[in-house]
Amino acid sequence: MKNVELKGIIPPIVTPMNDDDQQSVNLEVLRQQVERQLAGGVHGLFPCGTNGEAFILSTKEKEAVIETVIDQVKGRVPVYAGTGCISTADTIYMSKRAEQMGADVLSIITPSFALASQKELYDHYVAVAKHVNIPIVLYNIPARTGNKLLPETVQALCRDVDVIMGAKDSSGDLENLKAYIRLTQELPKKVAVLAGNDGNILNCLKLGGAGGIAGRANLYPATVASIYDKFVAGDIEGAEAAQASITGIQRAMKLGNPNTVIKLATRMLGNPVGEPRRPFNYLCPEGIEVLKEVLAEDAKMGLH
Repeated sequence: MKNVELKGIIPPIVTPMNDDDQQSVNLEVLRQQVERQLAGGVHGLFPCGTNGEAFILSTKEKEAVIETVIDQVKGRVPVYAGTGCISTADTIYMSKRAEQMGADVLSIITPSFALASQKELYDHYVAVAKHVNIPIVLYNIPARTGNKLLPETVQALCRDVDVIMGAKDSSGDLENLKAYIRLTQELPKKVAVLAGNDGNILNCLKLGGAGGIAGRANLYPATVASIYDKFVAGDIEGAEAAQASITGIQRAMKLGNPNTVIKLATRMLGNPVGEPRRPFNYLCPEGIEVLKEVLAEDAKMGLH
């Protein structure tokens, strides 16, 4: 198995799109965003995550996005490819393709729409893992998928499957994150738990977690990366200040779909990433005004 240290701030990079009728994927701007993130000092990149709108990309588009990010990164940081699909067969296909293209890690979201038992989720991940030989990070985001990956299931999968080396918890439930960390720390192998909720990055680190997959790094890669860098350097006060500084955008997220807000904000900061793919592209007028206010406040604080 490829030896990859799972740690730090890994942005789920937005997927830029052209302003044409099909909102086709803009791979050239994607390359620019990769360079922008790397210049900010992030510790990995995650194409085809929730903020990358993987849920609305075709298989060919996902392959193109993953391949482009891997090619542009050129080994400078690990690439965590999002390969989770609803069916086990499709997840196996995407995971094998990502490994073939040179991904370092697979981030595999739980199946969605239909309610799955913990046994079905366990069996799903075990089946996928048999077909790849790079680390897998489990991805729990029950508000979006309808399926919660329980801490005990995470522990069992990390215990029983060699290539399952981490878990991302985007539940927003701090107690669930604590349980992921506590139960995986009982295992003989090292397991990386990553916060999927940006507000819990520092909490995760303080509890013994490895970092965060942070959507807000699309806006301010250097600021978000500094949460991790300051923490590992022993500058807890600095890490706390950096963590507190990225809270403003939450005001806008209360008024719309969070990843829609992130992409719109990324565009408003001068990055030509296009709009979110229809129909998930609307933020109410109040939300737009709040977003403008937040970005202005962030600029005065020097977020970048």
